[in-house]
Amino acid sequence: MEACIAELREAAAGELQLLLNEPLSKHTTWKIGGPADLVILPRTKEQLITAVQLLHKHEVPWINLGRGSNMLVGDNGIRGAVIKPSGGLDYVTFEGTTAIAGGAYSFIKLSVMAGKAGLTGLEFAGGIPGTVGGAVYMNAGALGSDVSRIFKYADIVLETGELVRYGLEDMGFAYRHSILQEQRGIVVEAGFELAAGDRMEIASAMATYKERRLRTQPIQLASAGSVFRNPPGDFAARLIQEAGLKGFSIGGAQVSEQHANFIVNTGQATARDVLALMSHIQGTVEERAGVKLVPEVRVVGER
Repeated sequence: MEACIAELREAAAGELQLLLNEPLSKHTTWKIGGPADLVILPRTKEQLITAVQLLHKHEVPWINLGRGSNMLVGDNGIRGAVIKPSGGLDYVTFEGTTAIAGGAYSFIKLSVMAGKAGLTGLEFAGGIPGTVGGAVYMNAGALGSDVSRIFKYADIVLETGELVRYGLEDMGFAYRHSILQEQRGIVVEAGFELAAGDRMEIASAMATYKERRLRTQPIQLASAGSVFRNPPGDFAARLIQEAGLKGFSIGGAQVSEQHANFIVNTGQATARDVLALMSHIQGTVEERAGVKLVPEVRVVGER
């Protein structure tokens, strides 16, 4: 690790921000997670490529963090490196009906900016936390739509440091799934094909969705969004609520009173608390409804 850090500093001439033994609770929406040996904050495509190439050369394990939503980091943290794209990878431009965004750009903000540009197709993203890169990775979706419906291309740095461009046919999109969950890579930029729409109608629809989120989701508390995938033909939230688990807690982790598929950090939750609560939910729902809930959140690091 020391040799890799030295080369990272040398290659970037001191311009690449490196954080040692950094608590990941500072970088996740659940506000949970022990320290990472190394957090790398590349601000440009070139810095990102260099970082991945050197990590590959020195055989240092790494994960991509993004904004830390949809992720549970173990209480003992992560051995190896965490890459968190930032700075110059946080941008959006529009070319006709195509929205082009950096991998570090907020997916919610992208939906807002698209609406202001009079482009429709991203309204569903108005309540999805995380980055554009994370949304592509998860094929994020809501309200009957998802990334695959509007995806045009993504520029991706593979784990070897090679930069490639993937089109729709390369991504292997399925429900909350993409090829990036099997073939590791980091989205540098993504393009989305939208359609011309009426700004007032788009704004009205997004305002309606926002009001619904505020009413039904615990936005004021630390969470990671939906914890479990919806089983075919049903909703995880309905099954959890029917099992009588709304408000049930273990340690500082609690099933939200507003939305049963959210687990909130009431203040001092640990990853162990969340994992224990997830296991209890799965066991209870399977016993009562015969359905095995599958986690949507990624669990990483040492527990």
